[in-house]
Amino acid sequence: MSFTLLQGTLEQGLIYSLVALGLFLSFRILNIADLTVDGAFTLGCAVSAVTTLAGHPFGGLGLALAAGALAGLVTALLQTKMKVQPILAGIITMTALYSINLMIMGNRANLPLLKCDTIYSLAAPYLPAGYNKLIVAALIVAVVLLLLYLFLKSGTGLAVRATGDNPDLVRSSSINPSLTITIGLCLANAMVALSGAMLAQYQLFSEITTGTGMVVIGLASLIMGEAIVGRGNMARCLFSTLLGSIIYRLVIAIAITTSLAASNLKLISAIIVAISISWPAIKEKIEFIKLKQASRK
Repeated sequence: MSFTLLQGTLEQGLIYSLVALGLFLSFRILNIADLTVDGAFTLGCAVSAVTTLAGHPFGGLGLALAAGALAGLVTALLQTKMKVQPILAGIITMTALYSINLMIMGNRANLPLLKCDTIYSLAAPYLPAGYNKLIVAALIVAVVLLLLYLFLKSGTGLAVRATGDNPDLVRSSSINPSLTITIGLCLANAMVALSGAMLAQYQLFSEITTGTGMVVIGLASLIMGEAIVGRGNMARCLFSTLLGSIIYRLVIAIAITTSLAASNLKLISAIIVAISISWPAIKEKIEFIKLKQASRK
C-alpha cells in the first residue's frame, strides 16, 4: 500500500469517524437503532455542497450541523410524541430526507464542486503542503471528540446516558426521558451530517446516494473498535470508536488494492458487522467445542 493511499485512508477514516460517534451516541448510549443516519449523512453532503457553491464552505459545516440536528429532532418527536417505534421513526425520516435532499440539490442527483473553494483548500496556504486535508479533518474531529466527551460528563450528558441504561429510573428522578432522547438524537445526527458535509468538500461532489449503507459502515467501525480496544470509561469508548473507523477504512483500502470489485464493498461491510456482533457467541461456541474435544481425550 502506497503512502498516498494510506494517507487518504486516514483522512477518510477521520471523516467517517463522526458517523461512528453519532451511532455511538444513539446506539450505545441511548440504546436506539436510529436509521435516520443514512438520510442525515446525505443531508449534510447536500447542505454543505450548496453552501460551498455559494462561496461559504465553513458556513456549510455550520448549516449541516443544524440540518442534521433538525433531522434528529423529527425522529425524536416521532418516537416521543407520536409513539412511533424507534426503527420505524428512523425509516420515516430517512425516506422523507431523500426527497428533501433532492430539493436542496436542485433536483439533481449529483452536484459537483470542482471549481469551488473548500475548507481544505482555504486552509492549504497555512499548513504543510499535501497535508491540509489530513490536518483539517483531524482538527475538526478532535474538537468534536472533546466537546462530546465534555457533554457526556456534564449533568445533561449523564442524564442522556442514564436514559439509555434505565429510562424508568430517569423518569422517577423527575427527569424527562423524552427530552434526553431528543437531545441525544439531535446531537447524534448533527455529527453524522457534519461528517457528510466534510466528505462533500473532501471529494468535491455531493451525490444523492452517498448515505446509502452508512448505518452499516458506522456500526462496523464502532464494533471493530470495541473488539480491539474493548469497553471501559468514556474516553476509552470514544477512542475505540475513532480507531475503529480508521481500521475499517484500512480494511476497505486493502480490499481495493486486491482488485476486489467496488460492488462487493457493502457486502464486506455487512459481513464485518455480522461477525463483530456475533463474535461473543462465536467465541463461546469455539471454547465449548475445545472443551468437548478435551473431555474426549
